[in-house]
Amino acid sequence: MDSQSSDPNNQNIITNNISIGAALLPVIALVAMLAYNVFVFGDDALGGSNQFILLMGAAVAAVVGHFNKTSYKTMIEEVSQNIKSTSGAILILLMVGALAGTWLVSGIIPTMIYYGLQILNPTIFLAACIVICSIISIATGSSWTTSATVGIALIGIAEALGIPLGMTAGAILSGAYFGDKLSPLSDTTNLAPAMAGTDLFTHIRYMLYTTVPSIVITLIVFIIIGLNLEPEGVANTASILNSIDAAFYISPWLFVVPGLVIFLIIKKTPPLIALLLGILLAAVASLIFQPLLVAEIAGSSQLTFKSAYEGIMNAITVDTQIETSNKALNDLFSSGGMKGMLGTIWLIICAMTFGGVMDAIGALSRISKALLQMFHTTFGLFSSTVISCLALNATASDQYLAIVVPGKMFAKAYKDKGLAPENLSRTLEDSGTVTSVLIPWNTCGAYHSGVLGVPVASYFVYAIFNYISPFMTLLFAGLNIKIRQLTEKQTQKATA
Repeated sequence: MDSQSSDPNNQNIITNNISIGAALLPVIALVAMLAYNVFVFGDDALGGSNQFILLMGAAVAAVVGHFNKTSYKTMIEEVSQNIKSTSGAILILLMVGALAGTWLVSGIIPTMIYYGLQILNPTIFLAACIVICSIISIATGSSWTTSATVGIALIGIAEALGIPLGMTAGAILSGAYFGDKLSPLSDTTNLAPAMAGTDLFTHIRYMLYTTVPSIVITLIVFIIIGLNLEPEGVANTASILNSIDAAFYISPWLFVVPGLVIFLIIKKTPPLIALLLGILLAAVASLIFQPLLVAEIAGSSQLTFKSAYEGIMNAITVDTQIETSNKALNDLFSSGGMKGMLGTIWLIICAMTFGGVMDAIGALSRISKALLQMFHTTFGLFSSTVISCLALNATASDQYLAIVVPGKMFAKAYKDKGLAPENLSRTLEDSGTVTSVLIPWNTCGAYHSGVLGVPVASYFVYAIFNYISPFMTLLFAGLNIKIRQLTEKQTQKATA
């Protein structure tokens, strides 16, 4: 689904003789510790304490592994592989931080907000967020890129309009994950059918049955919310526009940079390269359109080679704050640069440590097997797949594992039930891909909350598409709607 460059097929899924009680012990300990930690620190829990709790969960898992004869070396190697698999995601996070800084200083984000305030009125804003993000995500194949580009701009517009950021982030992520699921460019959309044993376009067509109703319900809910919304910032729009105009040189030409970045990604340019080019182009644009602002960031009164270099590098790497005549805009026009992404990177590393130890001691595989044994009917099989995906998203903190492990574990069970593999691939996406963003310590939850600047707890209720999808797949299974049976050709292929 996203721009992470991990290769889930290389995951070393180790199965030890571990009891279900022992496998669940680290999970129970982690959930209990996280719950108390969030109770004590609230939204500040992501500032560092949750990260340490994840390491404590890994320590509990390591103790369990020790008593189950898993060597320390094996656990460390698996942790190393897990962290290595997120190296692409970490680099992308750093690039996104730099992109946010340069797009702010160049005036790209202010320009998007400036024109957006005039086009997107509050009544249609949330529904428009879904549609815009769906289109961009289908085109790019990445909810991560969608969130990091148009998502940031839409959050800025919402803040200026006085629309709750939790609502806006929920609409953005609903659209981004809808497009991501249906895009042939998405890595999870390719991974799910590969794990289940079907082909990409059969998988995408079959997903439409559950995905379209889910997004229609989501759109209806947001349209109703929009009709009843009374934003505080609407009356001050003229004042906000004047403040933006005074602080930045606003020009439609600035849309060329994000347009080129989106074009590069559509053309399958690797995301890291596309984002890096977006940073460099924005740096050039800032020197052309905002020269005095760049000099001011460098602490100089005029633009020289030295002040230009210093101003651009500050925007890329550290905190940048643009002062305007409107106090409400001052918080909006700030960026943490690459430095601002370090907290999210820290969280991902700790989450991967926990997931790696759990994988090494065989706990993840044991939990999946236990779920498989609990159900015997077709609906039970779908239910166990959904629960397994949700559990892995919460424990392994990685959407790829939430697709790979259940995909490997359940493929034979679906075949034995006479069910076509696209049933499994669709369920993996409906419950594994889209729910990852609802878990704060999952790489996706950490990424999107970090990029959009909105805590998971704030957007959770409004990420309607993301949490309605697993229920939709269970509804179809329960009512036996579009549950495809194995064809004779597929049966012969599976037996061959």
